[in-house]
Amino acid sequence: MFRSYLRLALFALGLLVGVQVPGFIDDYSKRVEAHRLESEQGLTGFRETARRFFNGDLQALVSHYQASNDPVMRSDAQSVGYLVERASFLELEWQAMQGPWYAQVWHLATAADRELTDETYSAYRYQVLLAPQAIAWGLVCALLLAWLVESLLLLMGLMLGVGRSQKVQQRHWR
Repeated sequence: MFRSYLRLALFALGLLVGVQVPGFIDDYSKRVEAHRLESEQGLTGFRETARRFFNGDLQALVSHYQASNDPVMRSDAQSVGYLVERASFLELEWQAMQGPWYAQVWHLATAADRELTDETYSAYRYQVLLAPQAIAWGLVCALLLAWLVESLLLLMGLMLGVGRSQKVQQRHWR
């Protein structure tokens, strides 16, 4: 009877963990988009200058700043260069989060920006979504967790000889 309740508890735990996945993915996507939009807004004036003098090429604008004799312009080149790099990175990150769910999960698991992930996690509020993808994630995680833990416990029991009858144990000790 205890094993049945343990299985149910593991299943419930897996279900509750699994339904968090779509919510976290959504929060991460929204955070990336917000940073991307803010980055684009910060570059608006520089984009206009690059459009007027360098056919819209921000890298040419940065190069011009770097080549300037004015130390203030050279100093600003580093700041503008960072803004351009950051905007480019956030655009790529945003595009990665526009793909199908499995691509989003893979990106979050393998290539997501650590700073943005930590920021999302620290602001994340646990939620139980009743969207179809959240239910699917919950069921898959629940079944997987229950299966893994039960398999591990059964394997450990077999290795330790738990569950063998006395006759079998005596036969092996002769």
